[in-house]
Amino acid sequence: MKKDSKRNRFSWFRNVFLISIVVSVQLFITVKDSQAQVAESDIEILRERFTEELLEPSVNEQEVESLISSIREDGTWPGIDYVDTTRTAFEHSIHLDNMVDLGRAYKKPESPFYKNSDLKQVIWKALDFWNENDFICENWWWNQIGTPERIGNLLLIMDDDLTEEQVTKSEPIVGRANLDAWGARPGGDLIKIAGILGKYALFKRDVEVLEEAVAAIAGEIGFAVDRGDPSDVRGLQTDFSFHHRNDRVTSTITYGQGFASYFVDWAKKVNGTEFEFPDESIQLIVDYYLDGINGYMAFGKYPDPGGRNRGITRLNALNPRSPELPRTLLQITDYRQDELEAIVQIREGNREPDLRRNLFFWNTEYFSHQRPHYFASVRMYSSRNHSVEVPYNSEGLKNHHLADGYNFITRTGEEYIHIFPVWDWQKIPGTTVVQKPTLPDPDEVQQQGLTDFVGGVTDGTYGAAVFDFKSPLDPLSARKSWFFFDDEFVALGAGIQSDSEYPVVTTLNQSLLNGDVITAQNGNQTVLDTGEHDLTDVLWVHHDKTAYLFSEPVSVKVENRQRSGAWKEINEQTWALSRDKVFKDVFTLWIDHGVKPQQSEYEYIVVPGIDATEVESYHQSSPIEILANQREIQAVKHSGLGMSQIVFYEPGEIEISENITITSETAGLVMVTTSGDKIEKITVSDPTRKQDSFQFSVTSRIEIENAQWSAIWDEDTGHSRISVALPQGDYAGQSVTYYLTR
Repeated sequence: MKKDSKRNRFSWFRNVFLISIVVSVQLFITVKDSQAQVAESDIEILRERFTEELLEPSVNEQEVESLISSIREDGTWPGIDYVDTTRTAFEHSIHLDNMVDLGRAYKKPESPFYKNSDLKQVIWKALDFWNENDFICENWWWNQIGTPERIGNLLLIMDDDLTEEQVTKSEPIVGRANLDAWGARPGGDLIKIAGILGKYALFKRDVEVLEEAVAAIAGEIGFAVDRGDPSDVRGLQTDFSFHHRNDRVTSTITYGQGFASYFVDWAKKVNGTEFEFPDESIQLIVDYYLDGINGYMAFGKYPDPGGRNRGITRLNALNPRSPELPRTLLQITDYRQDELEAIVQIREGNREPDLRRNLFFWNTEYFSHQRPHYFASVRMYSSRNHSVEVPYNSEGLKNHHLADGYNFITRTGEEYIHIFPVWDWQKIPGTTVVQKPTLPDPDEVQQQGLTDFVGGVTDGTYGAAVFDFKSPLDPLSARKSWFFFDDEFVALGAGIQSDSEYPVVTTLNQSLLNGDVITAQNGNQTVLDTGEHDLTDVLWVHHDKTAYLFSEPVSVKVENRQRSGAWKEINEQTWALSRDKVFKDVFTLWIDHGVKPQQSEYEYIVVPGIDATEVESYHQSSPIEILANQREIQAVKHSGLGMSQIVFYEPGEIEISENITITSETAGLVMVTTSGDKIEKITVSDPTRKQDSFQFSVTSRIEIENAQWSAIWDEDTGHSRISVALPQGDYAGQSVTYYLTR
């Protein structure tokens, strides 16, 4: 009986166990079925959203009629070169765009060509021609991104209005955009390829592939260093700049802008569905947009020419940016809402620019300074970075000196519009350059930096940039620095040395000529005639409501005349403008250091937004005091702000007021704000990125003790010895600030 009882209990437990398994499996299947149904339903939602966007542009009736009437029997259009597949040509893109435009005209309900049978035959004929020839460009981008994206868009638009054979033949072409493709690399291209794959998955209604694509897009939104591969740091940087390649060249407002736009577009589309992105990814892209991309934008609207790389040589490269991206972010998140709304309002023209900040991107060697009435920036490079982008596809052919301390100055965002064909590319604003008869070959445009003392110090509102410059192209070196305040900034150069047989010049600006050029010499003010001018004893120059002032009379050269050039001289892409001459009136101001200078120097103050009638008064009562301008140390004090900014190229000492002296035991940057004899704030940084700590002392009583700052007062010497633990790793070069009054 006991055995039977045990057997019965065992049977009961076994049956319960089996039943529970069956129930669990059924529940699992039910949940999976439910999830699958939700996913399938969301796919239809996403299909509709993407298709609606593709159909949104207006239909040009005249253009469509022309394409219908002009297509040849073989599916080609006249005027397109179907033979040249080189990097600088590939007019085949016109054929691709024509098909998408015609597909839109056919499927858009409001179109006069909606469901037009003749148009459908034209689309079929053009697609059949492409599928039969499957054109491959020498530029991989077309093969893995450009062409697959356009064919994929056509598939989504036309949907079941294509034949099964057309879809089958199109599949391998679209399929070149896949996550195993060579171009699917972090740094901007992977996210685009994943997006093309995702849209193709929508066309196929493939949940699994869509999930894979969405995961790849979301996975791109993170810092490159966190991928853990020190040999591949493409993508988003910890300073919110962006590197498209491993050369560490800034591409924040080129590839990085596309990177953000692509993610935000997908984030909007998948919002509220099974496939929506996590909040962390969306918040990070907002941070990148506000603190990265907009750090390269004058007034949050106009792109800095210095950040455009080879794109600077494209027509309309400096067009103001639309409010679309920040407006879209506001639709999907309330994170940093006020700041996003401000950018939207500025770009819509409903708010006067009121941005006020100072940024240094330590992973990229780019510095920007924004005030409501002007924007200025400095682009540099170091032994950690290459100078500029390689002139891929024959664009940016004269960009050799674009990162040699380029100093962008703008009040309106329009000072450099379309100037680049006529620019003297050896007189880029801010740079010190040997004036060679011709520039080196385009294959020498990109150079590795030769010095490591390159960086910036900033508290987020004020700051300074430093460039221990040694040219990789010429026998030239100079120590250059810039100091930024509210109404002005100061540029210093010291130790300028060259062994070249050609003269060396430092260019203060080269912009479009807008009005009179006025100079002050020997107590007299003169409006310059149009032409070229070699001037002596100059105290200041004024042009376009911007003044350039000198502490002592100097010799300068000015050109205010018409210049000519051609787009084809800087960009050989077939879509660029012709070789016909372009004419622009240009203002150029520079200092000539002569041939083979050995210890030349310069110093000047730039005051944007000042009338010519106010310049002399400013000059007489300027709050700027240049404390030092030597090879060993450069320093500027602003008396109105009580602020001193100092570059110690080596250990040294400087007196910033009657009772305050700073002695640095290490090379680096220091910014100090004082009130009377008391120090209120200190900011430091290490341009070399090599030091663990920054050691200096001040003749002011300071006592601090925390994890990062240590200040000990020595009664005997009358000095406070200060030690600052500096950021390390990917944050090396970042500034550290301590507020003594808080």
